[in-house]
Amino acid sequence: MKNHLKKSHYHADMLSVEEARERIISKFYILNKEYSSILNSLGQVIAEDIYSKVTVPPLDNSAMDGFALKNEDIVSASETNIVYLNVVETIEAGRIPKRKILKGEASRIMTGAPIPEGATTVVPFEDTDENQQKKSNITKIGIKLKTERFENIRTAGEDIKSGEKILSKGDIVSSSVIGISASIGLDKIPVFRRPKIGVLSTGNELLSPGDKIEPGKIFDSNTYTISSLIKSYGGIPIIEKFSKDNVIEIESKIKNFENIDLIVTSAGVSKGDYDVVKEIMENKGEINFWSVNMRPAKPLAFGYVIIKNKQIPFMGLPGNPVSAMIALDKFARFAINKMMGKPFLDRPIIKAKLDSDIINYDDRRFYARVYVYRNSDDIICARPLKNQSSGVLTSMHYANGLGICPSSINKLYKDEIIDVEMFNWSENITEIINPKKDI
Repeated sequence: MKNHLKKSHYHADMLSVEEARERIISKFYILNKEYSSILNSLGQVIAEDIYSKVTVPPLDNSAMDGFALKNEDIVSASETNIVYLNVVETIEAGRIPKRKILKGEASRIMTGAPIPEGATTVVPFEDTDENQQKKSNITKIGIKLKTERFENIRTAGEDIKSGEKILSKGDIVSSSVIGISASIGLDKIPVFRRPKIGVLSTGNELLSPGDKIEPGKIFDSNTYTISSLIKSYGGIPIIEKFSKDNVIEIESKIKNFENIDLIVTSAGVSKGDYDVVKEIMENKGEINFWSVNMRPAKPLAFGYVIIKNKQIPFMGLPGNPVSAMIALDKFARFAINKMMGKPFLDRPIIKAKLDSDIINYDDRRFYARVYVYRNSDDIICARPLKNQSSGVLTSMHYANGLGICPSSINKLYKDEIIDVEMFNWSENITEIINPKKDI
């Protein structure tokens, strides 16, 4: 263990990440229930218990293509003792059998087709002599294999029984949940609705992607990174085109967020001469301006604004793109989860060996962008990106996690084992790969 140089001072007016998060999520509640089409409900949360009104499968049916027959007729069947049975009909999936199976009889049957009365087993095609006959005119079939009673038969209700609770309030809608809902005939299901999140970037320097570049201007990336993150969390971004640092213009755009569950802005909440968002918010509601003990993303505003007598929660993010992304993930993501009825889940944290130092030059918790990989010795390693500036948005693409340096530590040393918060769990790190050398 390295001897870390401890910080000798701490800003008492700073909130920890956890304190800021708790203050924020305490102001949100689960949203109302809606009936959503099953395909559109992916990622939402079931709002009430769901009971099936049907049985799945509704009838005993064949688990494969073959012949339905009485198992006692073929107890002696083998490759050297072929048992021949009379074929009485062919049963396709979706068709009810017309004939009852009697001793010495069989029905040719397709996967999913109902089992005819009297049949107790299904013998697959490959265990018969069907390939030696013309399939369109089979009157007898040779059985080469003994099968057990109910072998290759799916019984009625083996998946779902009528009246059974199949989904519980609080379940998150996954692909399997959508499939289950469809299997019992539901085209809509009750879920907590997705929150609508108003998105507004501010800055005199901004241009829209597609505009002609101008001297001193930059393209607005925050609107797009923030909105796409909101969509990935399950929210619905409602976008206002960026505003210049002008009180009248910003106020007019904020008024359009009347039916929004949370307003998110980027820039305008620090201490610059043109940070007018804080001025507007203070006049239109109740806003707290916090310094959070983290880097990137120290400045954060949170409170509410009043639009047509409605109190609407407001979150002001820093303007630097990396700071905006990390602040959104640390705070807004949890607010969105709460409104949707989802559990609060931190990003997965793994242990990794540093392959170069991480310098923490101030007394904040440092989330260093790192590239995690497994080296040739099968050890999980973390390579800090060279440029940790909060304005370098490409670093969020090249990194796959954040190396966590506590606020009390000046430096994490090469070869130390550190905590890394992964953006997403990636199977790539379970393989031996070549780390990117120029990041």
